[in-house]
Formats: sequence, structure tokens, C-alpha cells
Amino acid sequence: MTQEITIAALQLAPSPGDVAGNTGRYLEALREHGEAADLVVAPELCITGYDLDMVGERGSELAEPLDGPAVTATAKLAAELGTTVVFGLLERAGDALYDTAVVVTPAGPVHPFRKTHLYPAEADHFLAGDRLVTVDTPAGTLGPLICFEHAFPEIATTLALAGAQLLVIPSAVPVGYEHLLALRTRARAQDNQMFAVAANLAGNGFCGRSMIVGPKGEPLAEAGFAEQALRCEVDLAEIERERAGEPSLSLRQPKLYLAESVTRETGGPAAPS
Repeated sequence: MTQEITIAALQLAPSPGDVAGNTGRYLEALREHGEAADLVVAPELCITGYDLDMVGERGSELAEPLDGPAVTATAKLAAELGTTVVFGLLERAGDALYDTAVVVTPAGPVHPFRKTHLYPAEADHFLAGDRLVTVDTPAGTLGPLICFEHAFPEIATTLALAGAQLLVIPSAVPVGYEHLLALRTRARAQDNQMFAVAANLAGNGFCGRSMIVGPKGEPLAEAGFAEQALRCEVDLAEIERERAGEPSLSLRQPKLYLAESVTRETGGPAAPS
């Protein structure tokens, strides 16, 4: 049995602070590539651009709520195209700013995931989210995480155990850290035998290199450094086939994974000289 879907990852190069221009380019790319895709993933903070100095100075002005113009336009286009969309938003909720991945389904509901594990430099600018989420969509069950969070294997495994089939990862990985994006995206997919879609920023010091990865950890599509879109057809049934062959998730022993459960043993006497 196949559960075939088409995935598109948008690699965008927004201009920091140009919300109108960035929104227009993002929506243009979504329309162009979303019509032939079941799932579209766009990068972290792709509406405002990722610039922490800018966020510190103008964050409240540039951010928008979950019923703001970028989310509203995305929901309208998702419904028109019949496409599920994930994109990165600087979200304003009251006086707080969040680094948020917004999941929009064709039927209309908006599901936010607020970045829970902030990179140290982000902690002065964003409030951390306090929950992980999965989202059931026509393109499968999605497990969103954002950029630096791919460094935490526990997040991806928790999402997999909660039923996620695809990790969707809006990111802003800078030049010089390409190896982390590639290694961690592939590792989190293979660790949990699921698909992963990493949509990274390009330009302005960001490295691009977005990728779509299969349950064996194999890259199915990879981008270069400039703006572009990836497209890939996948079969979600491959997840269960891979897990049947190597049932690592089902053989976990969580009680052993607590630091206090580790037995510390000392060596014998020193060898004579």
C-alpha cells in the first residue's frame, strides 16, 4: 500500500525587515511550487528575515499575530491549492515574541509551534514555547521543530513516538555550519526512521543547503546555496517498512536512559610500572 505525497521545500533569501517584500516573494514561491505539492515547508522567520539585532530594535513592530496578514494569506492560498504549508513567523502574542513555525492545512486550521529550545543568543529576544506538537494533515502527521532544535535527539524521538511521520524543520543555519544542518537532519530522520524536511534560509550569511531526507537517513533532494525550491515524491508507507526491518523504536528501554540509572564502576588497582 502506498501513501504517496509530493513535498516542496522553499529555500528563501528574505531581506531583514522588509516584511511586505518578503511576504510577496514567499507567497509567489508558495503559489508556484505549492500547486503541485501536498506539503510545502518554508524557512525560519522567512517573513521578517532572521536578524537578532533587528528583532531587538523593531521586533514588536515587525511581528504579527496568528491572525495577521502573512498567516491569513497563507491560509487562503493553502485552501486554494489544496496544500499543507509550514512556514516560519515572528509571532507577537501580547507583549511576547515567539519564533514560531506555523502549520496551515487546506481546510483552514492554523497550528502554531513555538520554538522551545532557544539558541543562547535568542533568549534575550524570544519567549520559549512550552510544548511539542504533532499536526494531522492530508500530507501526513507532521512533527515541527525549528533550527537549533535538531540538535536534540529527544525532541525528534518524542515526536516520532507521538505519531509524527515527517519532521518539518524551518531553519536559519548560517554559513560555516552546513555540516550541522546536513548531519543532524539525516541523523534525526534515521534515528527514528521517518522523513525530514529542512527548509533553510539562503543569502545574508545563511548557508542554504535545504534537504529532504528519507527514513534510512538518505538525502532525497538537496539544495545549493542560493534561493531555490526542492521537490520530491515520497511514500509514507516506507516508514513502517523500515521500522519493521530494524525495530529500534519499539525496542527502546526508557528506564535505562536516566542518568541516575547508570551504574558507575571503578577500575582495579593501577598496573605495576
